[in-house]
Parts: sequence; structure tokens; C-alpha cells
Amino acid sequence: MENSIKKNDAYAALKIIEFRRFVSARFLITFAIQMQSVVIGWQIYSITHDALSLGLIGMAEALPFLSIALFAGHIADLKNRKTIMLYSISAYLVCVALLIFITMSPVNILSSGAAPLYGVIFLTGLARGFMSPSQSALFATLIPREILGNASTWNSLAWQIAAVTGPAIGGLICGYMGIGEAYIAVFLFEFAGLVFMTMVKGRPPIVKTRVETVWQSLTTGVKYVFNNQIILSAISLDMFAVFFGGAVCVLPIFADQVLHVGAKGLGFLRAAPAIGAIIMSVYQAHRPLFKYAGRNLLFCVAGFGIATILFAVGTDFYFSFLMLLISGMFDNVSVVIRATIIQLYTPDEVRGRVSSVNSIFIGSSNELGSFESGVAAKLLGLVPSVIFGGTMTLAVVGTIRKFAPKLKTLKL
Repeated sequence: MENSIKKNDAYAALKIIEFRRFVSARFLITFAIQMQSVVIGWQIYSITHDALSLGLIGMAEALPFLSIALFAGHIADLKNRKTIMLYSISAYLVCVALLIFITMSPVNILSSGAAPLYGVIFLTGLARGFMSPSQSALFATLIPREILGNASTWNSLAWQIAAVTGPAIGGLICGYMGIGEAYIAVFLFEFAGLVFMTMVKGRPPIVKTRVETVWQSLTTGVKYVFNNQIILSAISLDMFAVFFGGAVCVLPIFADQVLHVGAKGLGFLRAAPAIGAIIMSVYQAHRPLFKYAGRNLLFCVAGFGIATILFAVGTDFYFSFLMLLISGMFDNVSVVIRATIIQLYTPDEVRGRVSSVNSIFIGSSNELGSFESGVAAKLLGLVPSVIFGGTMTLAVVGTIRKFAPKLKTLKL
């Protein structure tokens, strides 16, 4: 079957069994993590009723994640990437077990505040720090180079479907059954992901032909990214756009104070961007947007910023849902093009380290962006802070367009 794969086949990557197993594992793990994020966000907000406490969720995960990212990339280029994945998923399972214990214990562990929850989030940041570069590097070894773009599209689609259903199911279970029951569901889905990952054939690390010190190895990925204008500009665009433009962190406040839809509505709001991304992923699988990749990347990040601003000024649940959905459509184009750029322009022997640098950029945009959103909402007010973020996203697009001409004219 694999010998008959054609480059222009929309389903080329899915015909490879190792890729199907990998995507199944990633779907289940992402589904569980997305469930957990919406549940723990609602749990912390229900304890604190404070915007800054939501921002601190991102900070609690970002600090450990960013602190070990370069070392994790170094390990991913030395050790079996599948083995690292298995250990990382197991660590996630331990963290969920702790959340179940904290939430359902006969002793009210949260009586003095949400500090224990932040402690668990810190541990998940460590697990994610090791999983992220290994996952990206392993993915690239499972499919032929000529269909990396197609594989990136389907990989993104699996992630987005999980990101749609995870928050929605998490919000529904949390609203109808309880927080503890939602964490139990998270545990079961993560365990299923672990089972699928055991079925993926691990690839031995590339044998290094040049002797490096640990410090040289750690900095190799950084130097490679900063010496490549296309990779640097693509991940910088994503980092700063999401850092300023993301509104996910403050969605519990919008759901509670602006739209008045509670935990159930919050689940659907969290799912809206991923629904848009699923629609766009299916479109890109059949009609790839790689011919004018650089132009499309800049246009879609600008569209993401505009959709964020319109979401901020909306007071109707359906309009807000639509704006989040559209933002997800634009964001998906950015995700697929950026992932394809990184895989195509990176040699396998440094894939783990380059992936770790990419993880730092994206981790900065997601987790530190959540902290920025929480602080901005605290200082500027809820709606002005999101408008500010969308406006800054547009400014970032203009800056990258001016100073990275190679990205603007890039064709894949």
C-alpha cells in the first residue's frame, strides 16, 4: 500500500499504518489534555473568581516547560523518541491521578485556595516540555519527505478535532456530573493514548558524526533557527500573534459575565476555534495552500487578529461563537504552513533541538500569552484587553512582512 502513495493524493499520509497509529495516539492525548484544561480552568475560576488566577494557569505551565525545552530537544536527538513519549504520557497520567485525588478526597484540600492545582499544572509543564520536541521529531520520521505537507494537514486535523470535542465534552461532564468525574474521563482517554503510542515503531536516533559538548548541542537548535530567516520569521509570527491575540484564557469570564452561558457554554466556546480549524484542515487536505505559502500565512494571521477584535466587542453567544470559529480557520492555515516549513527545512539530526526551539516560541505564545491576557484583563478590563491583543496581532503581521521578505515570497 505504501509503495502506491502519490504525492498529490489527499489521503497519502493516512495510508501509512505507523502514521495512523501516531495520529490516533496524539488525538487521544490531546483530547484528554484539552478536557483537562477547560475543567481545571473552570475549577480555579470557581474558587478564585479572578481574571489573574486564570492567567497564572498559563504561567504555572510555561515556567517549567520553557526551562527544560532546550535540554528536552537535546535528549530527543540522542534517545529513542518513542520511549520519551511513553514516559511523558505516563507523567501526564500521574498528574491527572493527583487532580482526581485533590478534587475527590474526603479532606477538603482546596479549602485554602487553588495552590495545589497550580502545583499539578507545574508538573504537567515538565511532562509537556519533554513530550513536545520528541513528538514533533518522531512524527517527521514516520512519513516520506514528499508528503510532509499532507501529513502535517492530517496531523493538525486530528489535533483540532480533539480540541473541539475535548473542551466540549469536558465542559458537559463538568457541568452535568462534576469536576472529579471529568478528571476520571481525562485519565481514561490519556491511558488509551498511551496504548496506541506503544504500537508505534520507535526509530533509533541519528548517529552523530561530530562530537559536541552538551552546551554546543543545546545551542545548535537555537543557532539553526536564528540563521534561517524563513523558519525564524514563521515561528516568530505565530508566537507574537497568539501571545497578544489569544482570548482563550479569559473565556471563563466571557462565559460567566458577558455571555451568561456557564460551564456548558464555556465548553462550546473553547471548542469553536477548533471547529473552524477542522473545516479548514479538510479544505487544505484537498486544496493545499502551499503555492503562495508566505502570503497566505501573513493574510491568515491578520485575519486571526481581526476576528479576535470582533469577538471582543460581541455580546451575543452565537456571534461570539462564530468569531472564534473564524479565528480557528485562520489559525489552522498558520499552523499547517509553519509545521511544514519546519519539517522541510530541518535535517533529521537536529530535528529534536529545532522542535524544542519551536516549542519555546509556541509555548511562550500559548502559556505566557495566557498570563498576558489575564494581566491585561486585570489592568485594562476584559473587553479592552482583548481588543488590544487583536490590534497588536495586526501590528506584528505588518512588522514581519516588512523585515522578513523571504517569508513574504515563500512558495512550498
